[in-house]
Amino acid sequence: MPAFRLLLLPLGLLVGWGAGRLLAANAGDDGTAWVNTLSLMLAGALAALLLGPRAERTATRLWKRLSRWYGGLSPRRVAAATFGLMVALLLSVLLGPLVRSLPFYAWPLSLLVTGVLAAFFVPFAVRHAEAFGFLDVAPVRRRTGGKILDSNVIIDGRVLDLARSGFLEGEVIVPGFVLRELQLLADSQDAQKRTRGKRALTLLEDLRAVRPLRVEDWDDPALPTVDDKLVRLARETGAGLLSNDTNLARVARLHGVEVLSLHALALALRPQVQAGDVLTITVTKGGQQPGQGVGYLEDGTMVVVEGGIKLRGKPARVQVVNNVQTGAGRMIFARPEDAGAA
Repeated sequence: MPAFRLLLLPLGLLVGWGAGRLLAANAGDDGTAWVNTLSLMLAGALAALLLGPRAERTATRLWKRLSRWYGGLSPRRVAAATFGLMVALLLSVLLGPLVRSLPFYAWPLSLLVTGVLAAFFVPFAVRHAEAFGFLDVAPVRRRTGGKILDSNVIIDGRVLDLARSGFLEGEVIVPGFVLRELQLLADSQDAQKRTRGKRALTLLEDLRAVRPLRVEDWDDPALPTVDDKLVRLARETGAGLLSNDTNLARVARLHGVEVLSLHALALALRPQVQAGDVLTITVTKGGQQPGQGVGYLEDGTMVVVEGGIKLRGKPARVQVVNNVQTGAGRMIFARPEDAGAA
């Protein structure tokens, strides 16, 4: 039985005991008060057991919402709200003698004055939270060479293979607001969004196992969009931005931020030889299959020519049929150009 339901049992017993004592006080003790109290305590315990699962689900849902709200608070907003509350309490103390001197004074009036002051100063301070930047308790750390991951790169998934290959250099940084964005996706009612969010969170767990990963708990409520926050964070930390968003990349470059795109990297690594291209090579030896000839490009790429053994020892024009990337390198399959024309 979950611990939460066990906690409800004493509560049900206590409510039943209180109801029994109240009933005995109103009806008088006729010798059966203890029986009524025990019956009510038993009824309270049974009610706690019956309502336990629903209460547990409700409490879990409320706790998740509270955690999400609390996680979205920035140190600057908390500092601003605290300062506004301090001003409200200070003014309430200063106005206390004046309020108590009123002929219609009652103690609820002091609470009302304090509440009105807090309702004015706390929202006012939060709206102007940018003025409390000096109170931030978690300043961003400036370390050049780091890479900030955008949500679209994490969802893309190829960054994990890039890290495993060793080509992702520097510290890997995931901003807290990006992490919260992925959490909202994972908790979404839409099945596709929920799948993408869960996949992204799983990828971050796998990425942490491959190389160090730092969650930067920085936020600026004055910036309206995640893209604006990414550019500001990259500028303040001196880190590069890893993103597939073309428009974000353009804006970031205008701000002097280094932008790395997985799409651009994939295009740069795309094979330079495509199916249908015509090459001129010299077949130097036979292949593994009967009739095959093998030649090499200037960069050492192997070209396997079907029926090319008859061309051995002399330059020949061949047409590319397929381009295969293997663990040992790139391999091109071709056939004599005259065979392709036929």
